[in-house]
Amino acid sequence: MNQKKFMTYGIIGFFLLVALLMFSNATFVTIDSGERGVIFRPFSTGLDKANIYPPGFHVVAPWNDMYVYEVRERQLEEEMEVLSSNGLNIKVDITARIRPNFGQVGDLHENFGREYVDRLVRPEVRSAVRQVIGKFTPEELYSTKRDEVETLISENLSKVLATNFIDLQAVLIRDIELPEKVRTAIEEKLEAEQGSLKYEYILTREKQEAERRLIEAQAKADANAILSASLSDKILQDKGIEATLELAKSPNSKVIVVGGEGGGGLPLILGGGN
Repeated sequence: MNQKKFMTYGIIGFFLLVALLMFSNATFVTIDSGERGVIFRPFSTGLDKANIYPPGFHVVAPWNDMYVYEVRERQLEEEMEVLSSNGLNIKVDITARIRPNFGQVGDLHENFGREYVDRLVRPEVRSAVRQVIGKFTPEELYSTKRDEVETLISENLSKVLATNFIDLQAVLIRDIELPEKVRTAIEEKLEAEQGSLKYEYILTREKQEAERRLIEAQAKADANAILSASLSDKILQDKGIEATLELAKSPNSKVIVVGGEGGGGLPLILGGGN
């Protein structure tokens, strides 16, 4: 009986000793906010991509490794020289805002490791910028197509990074620098175009004003023609008689001559007094 108890106590003691050794050599990992962890178990399942460790305190066996990744958004700034569609060297200063996909940190670690920015993101950014800017002329890049260039770079880069566990938040072109002579020539051309547009606007406005005046004059002429056509001799005679009758009611003395030469004239008031 005592021998059985001794064996039982011995087994319990052995497991306690193993547990003590494990915890004494265990790794205590704290994952901060904005970070995720992925564990590698060399003696069992290997890299555990299915279980991503959230922020908090974690105990890791001494023979396992915990890899912690920052998943906050970060900025990658690139200054590079690229060729335009006509072969001119152009300096581009660009920013890409990226972050790892939270749920795919294990895949990111397996394929690229912690140096994923240099191994993946930076080369893809440079490649996308070269491909897109190579489709445009310096004048387009300097003046009218800058927003379109940003959009195309973002679309191309987003597709590539998404298949490699990275979320692209935005692409921003901070600066496009052209050679001095080219930039001066473009600015002079744009200034001349603006002057031409202003002159065309003035001519258009003057033409519209002349047309307005012509229409107004024509409308007045048409109105006078209509009025003249409507005033027949009979109407004028009736209006004259009406006016004469009104004047005849006045208390002032007057001489009224009715009719004129030929009998077709209007009544005339020759004079009057009190």
